[in-house]
Amino acid sequence: MLGPGEGERMSGVDDIIAKGKKLLDDNRDKIEEALKSEKAEEVSDRVLDGAADAIKKVVPAEHHAKVDEVRANVDKNIGNA
Repeated sequence: MLGPGEGERMSGVDDIIAKGKKLLDDNRDKIEEALKSEKAEEVSDRVLDGAADAIKKVVPAEHHAKVDEVRANVDKNIGNA
């Protein structure tokens, strides 16, 4: 059983979620375009470079080429390159 005002809060949360879903649906093309933007590519490159560098510090040198290969494969699916 819900306490005083809890039902109203739940419907308020449901309204916010519904509005968020509608906003996403209404702007899906713009959102996808932004995710493929040059800025997204720059940010993803920095994150991937940092992750690859950190991994290379803890794995033997003979695995560095594999780290670079995985980084390149992930990068193909993020940003615009």
